[in-house]
Amino acid sequence: MTSTTRLMNVLPAFHRDLLMGLARDVFFPQDARIFEEESPADKFWIIHTGTVALDLHVPQQGRVMVDTLGVGDLLGWSWLFPPHQWHFGAEAFSPVRAHEFDAVTTREVCESDHELGLALARSVAEILAVRLEVARTKLLDQYMLHGATGV
Repeated sequence: MTSTTRLMNVLPAFHRDLLMGLARDVFFPQDARIFEEESPADKFWIIHTGTVALDLHVPQQGRVMVDTLGVGDLLGWSWLFPPHQWHFGAEAFSPVRAHEFDAVTTREVCESDHELGLALARSVAEILAVRLEVARTKLLDQYMLHGATGV
């Protein structure tokens, strides 16, 4: 990912420990689809090893890769904001090990610990802003590459 923001690095130690207490370790083999655009966002991950490609469906072009994520990166932010549906798709670019979090449980913990909820929301919003800018730039590059006129 192009951002140096790492979710676990920006949370205070107490909140990091609380959040990690909710995690379970998972593995995705290379080329596994982790989630699809517009499907329910019921989990999120922090990548421990490997690389994940984020993609977006573009009419008449199919899936277009918009970003790649690696070690320490947050995979998934749509779980935090209604309607809790993925805005991108994700595929394991290499074998991936990650810490997986249940979205409902995490949201419930954030509701009961407003300090954690605010810190998590701010961190995810910062990551989101960077990712949307990366996606925007890639989509504009794709648009220009395929012969757009009058731009």
